[in-house]
Amino acid sequence: MKEIIELSEKTITIDRNEFLKVKGSIDTNMYFIVSGSLRIFVLDEYEERTIRFGYKENLIVSLDSFLTGKPSDLFMQAIKKTVIKVVSKQQINKFLETESNRNLWIKILENLVVQQMEREVDILTNSPKERYERVLKRSPQLFQEIPNRHIANYLRMSAETLSRLKKS
Repeated sequence: MKEIIELSEKTITIDRNEFLKVKGSIDTNMYFIVSGSLRIFVLDEYEERTIRFGYKENLIVSLDSFLTGKPSDLFMQAIKKTVIKVVSKQQINKFLETESNRNLWIKILENLVVQQMEREVDILTNSPKERYERVLKRSPQLFQEIPNRHIANYLRMSAETLSRLKKS
């Protein structure tokens, strides 16, 4: 992943609660988080539904939009002041001209697919306790970086339930 990050010629800072991307925008960039944290969420008719987080040393992207060039349904919002290195799709495409770089890209995409599959299992796990334990085991840093209200939303439970689970 280091090779991808080194492509970045632009660094931006996003303030707390500021949006990096909003629904309907086309994402032509990948983002490497230098410091801070972001959440990715969708907005249904009733509420925000957090589907992913990014924090220090994470690569984050609205992959559907990045790959297809179509508008995304996702919002990306800073949870706290966040410094991000920006890598454009054009830079990625140039990078992919060599076979070794294409192999690296495939590994990155495979990792993103595995993360998505883990997330789907998280959502389908019936018990709030099981969901909490799965995510805690896989991503303990999440509980250091992200406020409980966002984690609770991500886990599809109330903040009170999350608080009880953390105490037990």
